[in-house]
Amino acid sequence: MGVAVGVAVSGSSPQSSATSEVGTEINGAGKRVEGARNAEKMPAPVSEGRGEKLTVLYEDGFGDVSVKDYLERAREIIKPDGGGPRWFCPSSTDGVGLGLILHHKSLGRVFEVRCLHIPVYDRTPFEGLLKVVEDTVRNEHARTPNRPIYLIGDSFGGCLALAVAARNPNIDLVLVLSNPVAAVFPILESIPNELHVTVPYLLSFIMGDPVKMAMANLPGGLSPPETLDQLSRNLTSLLPSLSDLADIIPKETLIWKLKLLKSSAAYANSRLHAVRAEVLVLCSGKDNMLPSTDEAERLRSSLKSCKVRYFKDNGHTLLLEDGLNLLTVLKGTSMYRRSKKHSFIADFLPPSMTEFKEKLPNSSWLNAAASPVFLSTLKNGDIVRGLSGVPNEGPVLLVGYHMLLGLELDPLYEAILVRKRLCFKFESYQKEASRSDIMRVFGALPVSPLNIYRLFSKKSFVLLYPGGAREALHRKGEEYMLFWPDQPEFVRMAARFGVTIVPFGVVGEDDVLQLVLDYNDLQRIPFTKEWIRELNEGFVNLRMDVDGELSNQDFHLPGVLPKLPGRFYYMFGKPIETRGMKTIKEDRAMADQLYLQTKSEVENIMAYLKKKREEDPYRSILQRALYQVSWGSREIPTFEI
Repeated sequence: MGVAVGVAVSGSSPQSSATSEVGTEINGAGKRVEGARNAEKMPAPVSEGRGEKLTVLYEDGFGDVSVKDYLERAREIIKPDGGGPRWFCPSSTDGVGLGLILHHKSLGRVFEVRCLHIPVYDRTPFEGLLKVVEDTVRNEHARTPNRPIYLIGDSFGGCLALAVAARNPNIDLVLVLSNPVAAVFPILESIPNELHVTVPYLLSFIMGDPVKMAMANLPGGLSPPETLDQLSRNLTSLLPSLSDLADIIPKETLIWKLKLLKSSAAYANSRLHAVRAEVLVLCSGKDNMLPSTDEAERLRSSLKSCKVRYFKDNGHTLLLEDGLNLLTVLKGTSMYRRSKKHSFIADFLPPSMTEFKEKLPNSSWLNAAASPVFLSTLKNGDIVRGLSGVPNEGPVLLVGYHMLLGLELDPLYEAILVRKRLCFKFESYQKEASRSDIMRVFGALPVSPLNIYRLFSKKSFVLLYPGGAREALHRKGEEYMLFWPDQPEFVRMAARFGVTIVPFGVVGEDDVLQLVLDYNDLQRIPFTKEWIRELNEGFVNLRMDVDGELSNQDFHLPGVLPKLPGRFYYMFGKPIETRGMKTIKEDRAMADQLYLQTKSEVENIMAYLKKKREEDPYRSILQRALYQVSWGSREIPTFEI
């Protein structure tokens, strides 16, 4: 029965862009000590870990180790040495650290991870462990008072983290609690000694899902038969290793941990009112050990600042199972920050290759079904296939049309990431949900003049949909219509920073989906009308400065029917240089002219694509399938440019 706590310090001082971050883990065994490591980063939005520049699609090392590695390496640290709890920094190369072993490499790219191991036969009481962690937190705060400190608490560690936060309300803490313990199991205290060898197998199925554990380091890109074969191999090698838990968790240690659970839960629960820290609770839907869902809701209602994320297919040992990359969760929930307040721009970390492969679920099937065509326009006006016409250096503003349900976004984002190795920021208007978390990992942020100002000042690549949700949730007969506001504010902002504006258009939604129930239809049905009202209750309007229907768009899910997939066509127009146009700020007529020019370019691009797709012999998926059967993985042709 392992328990874990983590501490992290992140941030940059006004004098320097250097960052050092700390992670702490407590486990039921251990003594190994590694050398400390400092993490550094360059000014946002690109970060560095261990002196390395984190670029788009960097390798984060997640999945390099497995639960089997955890069990094997535990054998080396369970030998008693007479010492008490002690700190260490796990090496990024061997990943020793037990409870957080799957996450050390990815966290180590932006954090310095420190672990606190409790030897198997150590009997330090709860108050002693609390002091060990609290002293470290206070020392880190004294060293870097302007940076947040992260406490990662798994199971019993959740109570310990909450206790530290309650006792130190003036320290900037961020708590990440994975299935925090709220109950214990007296039946385990009465297990006879001769039956203790069966406890590891019992606990392995109660605490976690062995299949999910075996899937934790499966490589991506495998075919279904290959995935099944590799999973079978992992599971076969994992199950015999579970017997090692009998050595890692002797019965005496197990009983001692249960006593710690009782005292820590009582202590933390009586002091929840004093917790001022930001809290993120990670909750498993198949936790057979604890009522984690109920506990998560209780903490959400009891704490001043608490978010909850559910993982419906995971068990109690969430941090050791497939389906959770801790750094990705911190990115997606906007919990990663370097100073007292989170900034969408300054605290953005580029997406890793792991996140790209696992967190863009729509791009793979859309690319396969819609086989998107990408065209761009060079400065001399020539149209070429590919993205060579899109500038490689910012600041750049991509302005275009939002297809129904935003279908164009995932293939577009994948193309920019893979072909240009660029990561652009784009507006986000989803409600709090898993999809919204994923989009934040890839650069989504609320659209606002202040955010755009900050992005342009950082010479970023920005994707802007002036039509917003009104365009993506358009009505019947409104496909390929632009719903742009009257104010040309993004043009003024772009000219102020000399931004290159790239208008773009995309067509193909009418070849993929048929809209059968739009917003007007849903409003006529009492049940769906009430559902829309409840869905939008308390939702913050992100376009309060816009008049008309653009400011009143309700979020809803229109009724659609799939069609035999046609093809998506993207085209980026000729870049519009705004350098030397600073007078636009005062010249309203000039700003309006450039705004209308940009809008007209988008409309002309879509008109061009709608006409040219009629000449594409591979517009239908049937023709594309026959081509691939004949020519394999070659790029499928399209119309003549």
